[in-house]
Amino acid sequence: MRVKIDGQELDLLAVQMENHIVKMIDQRWLPFKFEVKNLLTWRDTARAITNLVTRGAGSVGVAGAFAMAQAAHEISVNSVKEFLSRLKEAGQIIAQARPTAVTLGAAVEFCLQAASRGNSVHAKRSNVDQAAHHILITDIWATESIGEKGAQLLKPESRILTHCNTGALAIQDSGSALGVIRFGFKAGKVAMVYVSETRPWLQGSRLSTWELRQEDIPHQLIVDSACGYLFSHNLVDVVIVGADRIAANGDVANKIGTYEKAVLAHIHDVPFYVAAPTFTFDIDCKNGKSIEIEKRPANEIRTIIGQLPSGEIGPVQIAPEHTDALNPIFDITPAKYITGFITEQGVLTRINAESIAKLVNQSEYWA
Repeated sequence: MRVKIDGQELDLLAVQMENHIVKMIDQRWLPFKFEVKNLLTWRDTARAITNLVTRGAGSVGVAGAFAMAQAAHEISVNSVKEFLSRLKEAGQIIAQARPTAVTLGAAVEFCLQAASRGNSVHAKRSNVDQAAHHILITDIWATESIGEKGAQLLKPESRILTHCNTGALAIQDSGSALGVIRFGFKAGKVAMVYVSETRPWLQGSRLSTWELRQEDIPHQLIVDSACGYLFSHNLVDVVIVGADRIAANGDVANKIGTYEKAVLAHIHDVPFYVAAPTFTFDIDCKNGKSIEIEKRPANEIRTIIGQLPSGEIGPVQIAPEHTDALNPIFDITPAKYITGFITEQGVLTRINAESIAKLVNQSEYWA
C-alpha cells in the first residue's frame, strides 16, 4: 500500500510482524492521525482485533495468524502435549476476537494444523511461524489476482458504488473491491467511485476515501441514505463490495448496509459483484441464517469519532446519552441479488451450492 506521510511516500502493509512484534496501522484514527501500534504479546494482538485497531476480513485473518505465532513463542514449556494444549487455548481466545469473519477462525485453525506437525516444541513453533507468513503472502497474491480479474469486468468510464473499506487496510496490499477499482483505474476504466460513509464506524468516509486519495482515484463521498438517489438518477453502472463470510449457498455476510445496496441494484438492473478470496467462503455454513451477526456497543451509535476545529481527535455525542441503540455491524445479502463473485480463481456467476463447493475444493488457498 502506497502511503503519503508528511510528504514522503512509504510502502506499508496494514498488518506485519517483525521479531514477533505485530505492527498494525491503527485504523481507528485515520485519516486524522497516522499511527502504527506495536503489539508485544498475542493477547495485545487479540485485543487490537476486538477493538478494531485493524479490521477487514483479510487483515483480521493475518493478524490472527500473527497472534498465533506470538503465542507459540510465548508458551514456555518443553512438553509437546502441554504446548499444543496451551496453543489451542490461546487459539480459542484469538478466534473469538471477531466472530463473524470466517478468516480469523480459519487462520487460527491453519496455524494449529501446522503446529500438529513436528516432533519438538521448537519444530512446532517454526511451523506456526511459516504458516502465519504463508497466510500473509497468499493474501498479497490473491488481492493482485482479484484486482486483475475484476478489472476485466469494468466498462470504460465506469461509475462504481462501493461500501465500507475493502482496500489495502482491509486485506493486504491491494484489497478486494478496492483492489478491483485500483486495477480498473490503472486500465483507464474508472470515471467515478461513489463511497458510502458506512455508519457507525465510517470505514467508507474515513478509510476508503483516504486510500483512494493516496492514488488520485476520482471519488465522491455520500451518506449511506443517498444510495437510492444515485440509482434513481442512473448514476451507478456497477456495485462492488467485499465480504466477511460467504455461506455455502452464496449468501453473503458483509458490513451493515450491504443488503440494501444489493436490493437497490437488483431493482434498477445494475450488476452487483462481491470481490472476495476463496478463504471467505464457508462451505460448512449452509446459508446466511447460520451466520452469527456481531453486535457491538450502543455507544458506537450515540457518538462519532472526528476531528474538532482545535485539532483534537475523539468521540462527539450525537444522541442523548442514555438512548438505547441496536448496533448490528453486518447484514446478510441473499445470493439471488448477487451477479457474481470475483475471486483469485476467476469470476463465478453461476451461484449455487454445487458451483461454490467446486470453487472452494479447487482452491489451493492456504494449502
